[in-house]
Amino acid sequence: DYEDPDSYSPCLGKQQRSVYLPDNGRLPPAAKQDSSQHSAVIKMGWLDKNPPQGALYYQRRWVKLDIDYLRYFDSDKDVYSKGIISTAFITNVTSVGELKLEVGTSNRTFIFRAESEAERNDWVTVLQDVTRGRQRRSTISPVTSLTPDYQGYLELRGLRSKLYTVVALDKVYLYKNIDDYRIGVGITSIDMNVGNIKDTERRSFDLTTPYRIFSFIAESEQMKDQWVEAMRNAIGEALSNSEVAERIWAETSNSLCADCGAPKPEWAAINLCVVICKRCAGEHRGLGPSVSKVRSLKMDRKVWTEELIQVFLLLGNKRVNSFWAANVPPSEALSPSSCSDERRRFITNKYRQGKYRKYHSLYGNQSELNNALCINVQSSDVLETLCLIFCGADVNCSTGMPDWPSPLSLASAHAQPLQAELISHNLNTELPRLDAGELMEPIQYLPTPCVSHNGFLFKTASMGRATAEHKGREEFSRRWCTLNDGTFSYYESDKNSNPNGVLKATEIVCLAVDAPQKHGYNHTFELYTEAERLYLFGTDDPDGHKQWVKSLAKSFIPPSAEPLLKLGFERIGRLKCKDGLNLQTSKLGWFALVGSTLHVYLEANKGEEIHLRKLNELSIQQDNEVLVLVERGRTLYIEGERKLDFSGWCGAIQAAAGSGGDTLSQQQLTETDIPVIVYSCIGYITQCGLTSEGIYRKSGVNSRVAALCERFRSDARSLRLKEGEHQVDDVSSTMKRFFRDLEEGLFTAEDAPTWLSVAAIEDESRKISQYKLLLNRLPRVNKATLQALINHLYCVQRFSDRNQMNLHNLAIVFGPTLFQTDGKDYTAGRAIEDLIQHYTVIFEVKGSLLAALQGEGSALSSVVRKLETPFASTEPGGHFICTVYLEKKEETAERHVKIPGSMTAAELTCEVLDQRNIAVKDKEYWSCWEVCDKEEMERPLHYQERVLPILHSFGTDSHLLIKKHIAMEAMLLYLGSKVDASKHGMMKFREERSILGLGLSSGNFHDRYFILNFTSLRMYKEVRSNRPEREWPAKSLRVYLGIKKKLRPPTCWGLTVVHESKKQEKQERQQWYLCCDTQTEMREWFATFLSIQYDGDVWPQDGLQQTRASRAPPDTRHGNVSLIPLRGSENEMRNSVAAFSQDPLAVSRSTNHWDKSGTNPRRLRPERGRPIRDIHAGQVVQTLSPDPPRGAEQICSRPSPVV
Repeated sequence: DYEDPDSYSPCLGKQQRSVYLPDNGRLPPAAKQDSSQHSAVIKMGWLDKNPPQGALYYQRRWVKLDIDYLRYFDSDKDVYSKGIISTAFITNVTSVGELKLEVGTSNRTFIFRAESEAERNDWVTVLQDVTRGRQRRSTISPVTSLTPDYQGYLELRGLRSKLYTVVALDKVYLYKNIDDYRIGVGITSIDMNVGNIKDTERRSFDLTTPYRIFSFIAESEQMKDQWVEAMRNAIGEALSNSEVAERIWAETSNSLCADCGAPKPEWAAINLCVVICKRCAGEHRGLGPSVSKVRSLKMDRKVWTEELIQVFLLLGNKRVNSFWAANVPPSEALSPSSCSDERRRFITNKYRQGKYRKYHSLYGNQSELNNALCINVQSSDVLETLCLIFCGADVNCSTGMPDWPSPLSLASAHAQPLQAELISHNLNTELPRLDAGELMEPIQYLPTPCVSHNGFLFKTASMGRATAEHKGREEFSRRWCTLNDGTFSYYESDKNSNPNGVLKATEIVCLAVDAPQKHGYNHTFELYTEAERLYLFGTDDPDGHKQWVKSLAKSFIPPSAEPLLKLGFERIGRLKCKDGLNLQTSKLGWFALVGSTLHVYLEANKGEEIHLRKLNELSIQQDNEVLVLVERGRTLYIEGERKLDFSGWCGAIQAAAGSGGDTLSQQQLTETDIPVIVYSCIGYITQCGLTSEGIYRKSGVNSRVAALCERFRSDARSLRLKEGEHQVDDVSSTMKRFFRDLEEGLFTAEDAPTWLSVAAIEDESRKISQYKLLLNRLPRVNKATLQALINHLYCVQRFSDRNQMNLHNLAIVFGPTLFQTDGKDYTAGRAIEDLIQHYTVIFEVKGSLLAALQGEGSALSSVVRKLETPFASTEPGGHFICTVYLEKKEETAERHVKIPGSMTAAELTCEVLDQRNIAVKDKEYWSCWEVCDKEEMERPLHYQERVLPILHSFGTDSHLLIKKHIAMEAMLLYLGSKVDASKHGMMKFREERSILGLGLSSGNFHDRYFILNFTSLRMYKEVRSNRPEREWPAKSLRVYLGIKKKLRPPTCWGLTVVHESKKQEKQERQQWYLCCDTQTEMREWFATFLSIQYDGDVWPQDGLQQTRASRAPPDTRHGNVSLIPLRGSENEMRNSVAAFSQDPLAVSRSTNHWDKSGTNPRRLRPERGRPIRDIHAGQVVQTLSPDPPRGAEQICSRPSPVV
């Protein structure tokens, strides 16, 4: 009996060591009804149980009987039993004495007592019925349903003894010992559908459930890893659904892996149409989703549409392999016992290179392949389509038929859903290629030969996720480690011949070197493997650590990337990536992170460097699976092939791209080597503070300045300084504090005294000559920063009549700041005054740049005076510059558009699409949407609707978005099928406030019947009602898609309806919500509203093409075009200002402020979502212009923000 935990000890103490039974494979169990629950309970109730020692007293137990087990519990509330008896091992059930019954097994008898004779007899009858025919004579193993996946002894923390533990399917069973397991008498079973495995320390791990935590201790770390894997597989089994797998296996050939022949494969490559086992699926993932889209038959239920299942049943592994494996040499074929290297090589050859495929007769003739594909998709021959696609036919080719422009639409039109399903999964598939120059060669995974090293290291238990916490010395175990012939092994000691663990160099994907003293041992490194495991090793010997890192890196880095080994890297390994020139094909890249520089080898013997602190953008996209690095002229996409090492790379790269210290060179920099903080502050003050009185002399609010400094320090690239959000004096103080706190100063600690001594020279020409010499001695970043700052201060003093900051005043402020002195004398100020006064000579501003500088002062002063003139806000015909987003609300998707009062939604849509050179294809319905974030609703503006009134009605939580209207085609088809524009039906209704007289609470949705016709929308309490409860004029309603979630709508297909009216000169707004049962129903209501409100004209007959053709060119009259750039390239700025001073009209004729390449230029950002008023009758406004070219220094201009 297992009533008392102490009763475990006597028997368990006799066990000298664990016995692990081999896993001989699992017999297919009976169809699993519900993996997450016990079998259905046949009978349960209270019984008294006699302890095994035969004591006179009985213990009250809650007893449950199902088809497999008789279980007894302490109480009816308990989840885990005190004991279980397999019904297959019960030999007899009899009535004994008064109210008692005996349950007998081969060597145990259990005595229970009921409360009445009738209850006792009922238990006896039910138990006899259940056990009849299920008895087993064998004592070798339990029932078939308990065929184990893994078994052996585990110590359960708290019991001080070991329990025999069995992992079978989706459950874990605990037994007192192996003998009890063999006779079917156990302690309890744990359903793994509510379990979670936590890898703790060394040999320990926790099985956590909502009801109890089971803390287990294995006999070794290697055994612990195997137990953890087995239990995690059980969790996956518990959460899976076998329905799809059983259907797929119904095709006989699908019951064997298409690659190695292993039975009952539970995975599939849905685009390649092969069913594969778990081990082969791991290698398929290594090919990347562009080659093989791996999905589980049991867990990815949503993927398995009826059409996809039918494709797999129609083809089957045998027919598909007649194409993929038509020419496999016997020496290269796989078996279920093949190792990982053999699988990787075979699967790469088979699918990435197409080495064994059966070539189509049209192979190599692209036009004929495309034509054959278009013909075949109209038939039911799906295998032929598969052959055509993977022999080179283009699934996106043109069919030549306007109604069905692609093979996908052609298949759908000819009622071939299986053909359409296959094509849809291969729209972006990377086709097999044998061109070695474009392939990720398998040899790149091979280790460099002849690398060997050995010695003692300290190791923690392997982990399934990255660890940020400190690992103490007590968590490490001393291990003898060897590296020979591409195999890294670790042993209990140097005397042992059997390793505790083995890692092949081909399995290592990343090596990370930790900072000293990060863990208990001074020097540690991490190894990441393809199996998503992390191994942490450490030592106190710095030389030994360095040698291990060098040897391990050399073992898995290919010769083509060998120069990376010479670097003092912090992290090195392989990743998949794409660049902006070729987004279709993933390349294998070898990466090494050294400080703030990322070294990359994408092609043989060709290395590149990415300076992370100079990136224009660094972001993680697509659900944390792609890291995007944008530098000038190039974008690199690093793909997350494996989550564990990819998350480590992301964290390391993001940290390296941030500010690394307090020196200038450690800051985030622009392309011209200016710290982003200086660049941003100068740009903001140039735009907003050039005429601010006492600029730089007045101090900002200390708390706000400190907050700005901290934000710049953490990530200067992400901070946008905006007018209204940030004060000019706060920004100026932030920049001064940055220079004052700068380690070694702007002029460097070594040369700063020399600069000050030069300031005392009286001979002007000699002084300037010395300044120029000192300037050229400065480090590159210091020199670029000093030039940008002095250029800016030169501009500031040109407006001293307004800002009161003349040359002397600026020198007083910046002298002590830049030289980091106490300011008691004017020596530092004199040096700064010299630099500003002789700026053009010291910094060698020559030629056209000098001419522009000398001619801009008066023109810019005129501009500033005009900018300070109040706008004529009531003048008719005004234009506005407004932020519009393309497809999604992100910084990088912002478009700034000048919107005249007459612009329609269609014209605005065309304007934005033209800016991005986006062609509108047939059946694409690009629309302008009004989106309200606060209310969680949106609506497509009618193509004839004026945009400017919408902008004026906006709140700060609304914005305009240009995106495709995916439901428009369905709406047009629905409206085309109707005789008149009307609709009626039931919807769920809720109003924003309480509805007086209806007895409805504002907190609930209620069923109501609605009738919508050409004149009104009427609401009735029920279908039979004669009088409407409410009525609204149909054309005055504004209908939005969506309902805010906090209202808890009963369905997700909701409409928000707004009605505004005037009563007694007071604007009144009503808002209510309607919920439909289906998406189709919601679209039909919305389409009917649109049709009624615009007299059936829902979409232009010729689409947007007619709008594009008829759009008027920009107005070139003086009142709308004299736009002076206050930032941009030097030539644009100088030419525009000079031209404006002579001929204001020349600006529009000679300068194009938009990037002709169609790229997204960075521009001045108006306050997001709010229009900025343009100027008329000669007034001037800032315009939008591209960034300056590399190397250009702006004169009196605002640097554009770094993205």
